[in-house]
Amino acid sequence: MAAYSLDDLSMFVAVAEARSFRQAARQLEIPPSTLSETIRRLEARLELRLLNRTTRSVTVTEAGHRLLDRLRPALTEVEAALDEVNAFRDSPTGTLRLNVPTIVAEMILPPIVTAFLQLYPGIRLEVVNSDAFIDVVEGGFDAGVRYDERLEKDMIAVPLGPRHQRYVVAASPAYFEAHGRPRHPRDLLDHACIRHRFVHGTVSIWEFEKNGEVVRISPTGPLAAGNSRLEVAAAVAGLGVIVSFEEYLAPALQRGDLVPVLEDWCEEFTGPRLYYPSRRHMPAPLRAFVDFIKTWRPEASR
Repeated sequence: MAAYSLDDLSMFVAVAEARSFRQAARQLEIPPSTLSETIRRLEARLELRLLNRTTRSVTVTEAGHRLLDRLRPALTEVEAALDEVNAFRDSPTGTLRLNVPTIVAEMILPPIVTAFLQLYPGIRLEVVNSDAFIDVVEGGFDAGVRYDERLEKDMIAVPLGPRHQRYVVAASPAYFEAHGRPRHPRDLLDHACIRHRFVHGTVSIWEFEKNGEVVRISPTGPLAAGNSRLEVAAAVAGLGVIVSFEEYLAPALQRGDLVPVLEDWCEEFTGPRLYYPSRRHMPAPLRAFVDFIKTWRPEASR
């Protein structure tokens, strides 16, 4: 029986799962032409068509599905076996792919990532920032970072970065001088407000809590953006009231460009958590990252 290259079989799985030669090629970091030639060669040796191609789509044939179903667990076991050997290295190697919210990518991860990669030079970290809650496994990620969303039962969650955060309500001194300061969250309905628009199109609802009373409002204003820097710049320019993560507003607050209000209505909430699937064989780069964040402290990177 002819021997088949493990790389060739892995490439077939990548194309079959992505349903796209270009997307699989990007993931594997090889030219699409190389990938196409590999699949053609594999099909020729098997004397079977595994994939149907058109100019717009790639579909898996019945024979391809049969092969894919058998290869997935086999390749997973091979990766796990190789990763077991990886554990014997002085420093683990490999790629770690994370899906994280924008606030985490911009304000929390930088010092953590810097210290982690300095400690583990053999690990390559790929970070994709997205504010949409996704299936990290289906998306091809080793782990994700999110706030208190409901996680599946087979997910493990570990705190990452600050244990608590909070939102801040603020506007420029000139805005408050012209329009007055809100004394209650519902007063914001009479103010121009700068709101955050998520990538899926919805606009954030502002939620406040004090002594057990919860107030949710959907104010209006001159700007709804998907970029926090743009939102902060608009608030500093006096266009309206902003509600955002304290980390985003801290520099403008310290300079006096923004003034906080309704502080007693802005309670702390639990910080972000790294979550990943519970499985017997954890990839060495992920295991190293989990162990690292469990002991990492900001002062340790200074």
